[in-house]
Amino acid sequence: MPYLWTDEPPATKRLKLWPHRSLAPRGFVIFIAITSGFFLFPLFAVLGTTLLWALLPFFIAAVAGVWWALSRNNRDLGIIEELVLTPDQITLTRRDPGGEERHWAANSYWVRVQCQENGGPVENYITLEGGPRRVEIGAFLSPDERAALVDEITRALNRSS
Repeated sequence: MPYLWTDEPPATKRLKLWPHRSLAPRGFVIFIAITSGFFLFPLFAVLGTTLLWALLPFFIAAVAGVWWALSRNNRDLGIIEELVLTPDQITLTRRDPGGEERHWAANSYWVRVQCQENGGPVENYITLEGGPRRVEIGAFLSPDERAALVDEITRALNRSS
């Protein structure tokens, strides 16, 4: 699972969450090379003709589109959420791909963990409610991982209070 609980003295629990990384940088290069090869193969039939120049922009646009989609996915892997739970306070920090950080804090005694199995933006949508507003956590995890995470966060909150 793409999250990790750590215990820190005195009585502090830390949860770090990150998105799945399904394609390493080397795999990215290999995938683009193979995709380009597959797109180039039909162009061999029109080498030396004016039709090649008519088809070439579409080939370049297709490879650029795949490159952009994979680069965007790779950039989104920069999301990191960190939950720090102490007996007095719970703090959630989310680092977005651009480096922007968003913080949320509340008294851990009053925080409630809620899971919307259906009807949320994603299946098993997890929110923490307490303090000034409600925040989501782990929206990038799979539904099964979010269901397990709800139980783990609830147990951790019950132990800290």
